Amino acid sequence: MTDATPETRLLKPHDKDLGGGFNVRRLLPAAQQRSVGPFVFFDHFGPATEQPGTEHDVRPHPHIGLSTVTYLFKGAMMHRDSLGSVQEILPGAINWMIAGRGIVHSERKPERLKADTYVNHGLQLWAALPQAHEEIEPSFEHTPADAIPELTEQGVAVRVLVGEAFGARSPVKTLSQTVYLDIALPAGGRFELPALAPELAVYAVDADLAVNGEQVPVHSMAVLPAGQGAVLTASAAARLVVIGGEPLDGPRYITWNFVSSRRERILEAGADWAAQRMGHVPGETEFIPLPGKPFGVREPDTGTTPV
Repeated sequence: MTDATPETRLLKPHDKDLGGGFNVRRLLPAAQQRSVGPFVFFDHFGPATEQPGTEHDVRPHPHIGLSTVTYLFKGAMMHRDSLGSVQEILPGAINWMIAGRGIVHSERKPERLKADTYVNHGLQLWAALPQAHEEIEPSFEHTPADAIPELTEQGVAVRVLVGEAFGARSPVKTLSQTVYLDIALPAGGRFELPALAPELAVYAVDADLAVNGEQVPVHSMAVLPAGQGAVLTASAAARLVVIGGEPLDGPRYITWNFVSSRRERILEAGADWAAQRMGHVPGETEFIPLPGKPFGVREPDTGTTPV
């Protein structure tokens, strides 16, 4: 574990190249930090150049017990799910899919861009559902970019993607206290981030930052001490996101695309997907098969851990 200060925890990314220069950096879950507020998964993908004849489509796959949160800085992707939702995801919008008792979705290159060259760049997060809502009916909500509150605070541009901050409230509906901000620090900028929630973390998207005077390299995440804010500074213009909220109401297990407070529920979901009982995305014939033989909730030292 590396600490930016005795109390602020610094997380470094685990990088993976999915092919063709499409890089994904995973910050959560990490061995030293399993969650921040409700967020149990944090992936930063791109910037990656999409060209004609190449694709990084994600075939239909299932989820339970979580909400997926997709946010693009650049590019586009087409969301389809087993509820019949069809939505092109564009920069600045928030796309919140509640898996609940089970949903299947795909993310593909939009048909209109098949012959184009463009850049995809964004974030994919998972928020664990409160235990009382883990088995609710699945749903999908698209909030367009022009519905997201934007404001200037301390001379800094802030978008309130989810939750409430600085007198602005996002229209995105959540089931527990959740904070998600997109902040653009100018060169030489300084920003006092208040303690907006019991748990908060700051992620450096495209440039180095300093958190309370300690360096946070680009693509790193600073997890703040519980119940505290921080002073954020940057020598060069820097984009950052803030995530957080109230702590999870108990441990969570994560296996593949499934999140649950109960081991047996994950095994059940695996069996349901193997038997193709979790639904189908209209118009899709492909799917990602269940990994592992046999599929199960492995112990922490083999890759599946309670959060």
